Amino acid sequence: MSQSPYIFDATDATFQQLVIENSFHKPVLVDFWAEWCAPCKALMPVLAKITEEYQGELLLAKVNCDVEQGVVMQLGIRSLPTVVLFRDGQPVDGFAGAQPETAIRAMLEPHVQAPPAPAGDPLEQAEALFAAAEFAAAEKALVALLSEDNENARALILYARCLAERGELGEAETVLNAVKGDEHKQALAGARAQLTFLRQANDLPDPAELKSRLAQDPADDEAAYQLAIQQLARQQYEAALDGLLRLFSRNRGYNEGQPHKTLLQVFDLLGNDHPLVTTYRRKLYQAIY
Repeated sequence: MSQSPYIFDATDATFQQLVIENSFHKPVLVDFWAEWCAPCKALMPVLAKITEEYQGELLLAKVNCDVEQGVVMQLGIRSLPTVVLFRDGQPVDGFAGAQPETAIRAMLEPHVQAPPAPAGDPLEQAEALFAAAEFAAAEKALVALLSEDNENARALILYARCLAERGELGEAETVLNAVKGDEHKQALAGARAQLTFLRQANDLPDPAELKSRLAQDPADDEAAYQLAIQQLARQQYEAALDGLLRLFSRNRGYNEGQPHKTLLQVFDLLGNDHPLVTTYRRKLYQAIY
């Protein structure tokens, strides 16, 4: 049982009260899981983190499908993990299978009141919102900030990244071109890398197709590289870094050294203090030497 007041277990006996009745007051996210389901266990901490950030505006109910067969049959749950969002006594949205954090937040956004913005400096607030994948809220805060100071380099770079996240790649590039000075050179390089990955991904095969190709031929370097780009466009950074490093170790000369160049672009994108950068810089160094 979670120690959080916003996260709880629901059973056949308590589902009506804890999920249906609660959903008339706050949206309730229901996580259908089982002990044997590895993707379920990987998804749980992501759902818990998101729920906690909403500070009571969202509740999370966990249903163990090995035990609570009544609810499972009633709702027709056929695969795990399955997550269903209830409002006003009815299921209104959801998904089946493990999903990236950004996709889960996007699903919740139309249904759940945005979490309170962190206190402090307005730019720091916007950066925290962006880090939490609350891109619309971050963009709104940045528009207000830039209306008072339209030469704030940090704000411009972050604003461009918000634009890129909603597909306005041309406008994002225009904003980046307006950034003056070299003080935020690494952040600027990271934002430009983000635009590059998003543009490249638009012209590549679907990730499912690329994974199928790799399942048939693990040495398909083109599929491995293209899958990493698709993962980067979806902010699946650890999976992308792992794939790029394996490709570099196997064929460092692929496409004129593109795996190495892309790894360095991701390091710029995430920043030197990011734990993934620390880990994969060390792994890259070991692979080189």
